[in-house]
Amino acid sequence: MKALTRLGLLMSGLFLVSCSTLRPSSQDAMRAVLDTQVAAWNRGDVEAFMIGYVTNEELRFAGASGVNRGYQATLERYRKAYPNPSAMGQLTFSNLEFMPLSGRYAEVFGRYHLKRGGSYKDATGLFTLLFERTPVGWRIRHDHSSALTP
Repeated sequence: MKALTRLGLLMSGLFLVSCSTLRPSSQDAMRAVLDTQVAAWNRGDVEAFMIGYVTNEELRFAGASGVNRGYQATLERYRKAYPNPSAMGQLTFSNLEFMPLSGRYAEVFGRYHLKRGGSYKDATGLFTLLFERTPVGWRIRHDHSSALTP
């Protein structure tokens, strides 16, 4: 009986350890989504940038202008806030932290930087993303981005 109890505890411990670490391939896949978004953004292609998000009504974006729910509402928010390549600027992400939540979900925290020209000021801020493993790969389900004042 003691052997079964120990085996149960060992198995439980192994399960918890496996849930608390992201496989390198999962982290690499999420990083690839973010890299693809940066490349699309820097080309001025909002639609390609949005490929990193889930494409359903479960998507939630929260920022300074409030909360948008759903893929289409989030796309329209980006189009309105960034109407042209000058407004979009050049995007970079830094200080990325990946935290597994389960085999299906992970959190990514980081900083964004927008270098812009013309009448647009540079912008920087923090973001927290909830990634979901979907049939087409890792996609962003929730995005909370907050601008920082210089």
